Amino acid sequence: MSKQYTHLDLSERRQIYLGREAKKSVPEIAESLGRHRSPIFRELQRNTFYHEDHFNNGYFHMNAQELTRRRRSKAGKLASIPDLKDWVVGKLKILWTPEQIAGDLKLQGRAGFRVSHETIYSFIYGVEGRSLNLYRCLERAFKNRRRRFERKPRHLRGIPQNMGIRHRPVLIETRETFGHWEGDLINFSTKHGQANVTTLVERKSRYTVLLGNQDRKSEPVVSRIRDRFSSLPRHFRQSITFDRGSEFLEWPLLEKHIELGSFYCDPRSPWQKGTNESTNWSHPPVSAERNQYQRDHCQ
Repeated sequence: MSKQYTHLDLSERRQIYLGREAKKSVPEIAESLGRHRSPIFRELQRNTFYHEDHFNNGYFHMNAQELTRRRRSKAGKLASIPDLKDWVVGKLKILWTPEQIAGDLKLQGRAGFRVSHETIYSFIYGVEGRSLNLYRCLERAFKNRRRRFERKPRHLRGIPQNMGIRHRPVLIETRETFGHWEGDLINFSTKHGQANVTTLVERKSRYTVLLGNQDRKSEPVVSRIRDRFSSLPRHFRQSITFDRGSEFLEWPLLEKHIELGSFYCDPRSPWQKGTNESTNWSHPPVSAERNQYQRDHCQ
């Protein structure tokens, strides 16, 4: 059975029709097609023909193919109504969003002159929309449509491969040299807003530095680290290891201004900077400082 899903085609629909005529069960038909039974059940549910004359009811492959074609052609509504298409394209070019266009058409209430925002998106990323470069009229102007709420994996967010923790010098692991740090962010409960604390722990001595922040944006967080380390002698600031949180992605600020080498844990592996993790939640002085910061700045 294929592991990649593909839509049923006319030949497969004909096999379904012949199987139903032969009184075969859905699992038997699915097995003969090399498919799971679920898409066969859905196909019969969606495309079975019903008529007032019950003798004409049933599943017919040609009719099922036409019903499927009609459903898919709904995305081509703009192409079939030139006036509607021209109106929508005109609004897109003055930077209206598809949601705004669809809402305005709904308020106008003109018969047949209505379209959903999803249909507009389908037109934009369709053949004609691409030829007109309509995607450039959208707020984010992605050439290819992305899934809604799609999140870019953290290992692809501008962190060079050679900055992974597996490329960190073995000397750092031994804890024999002072000047190698680990960094993390401590967040408070949501009622205190965006305030947080950056914790910096030196691996050999466990010396800890706490820096207060008003939000989690990477540039101000990393800038605070840069400003704090700039006052230290060069041999006291050799490297720092972060997790893959978005608040630590502005590593060029550290490399350019204070020559501090940055390394990053593997995705979902903050335990790889265990000195910092243990300090954050187990070391009494840090907990006291964190509570003090919360009392002073977050109430």
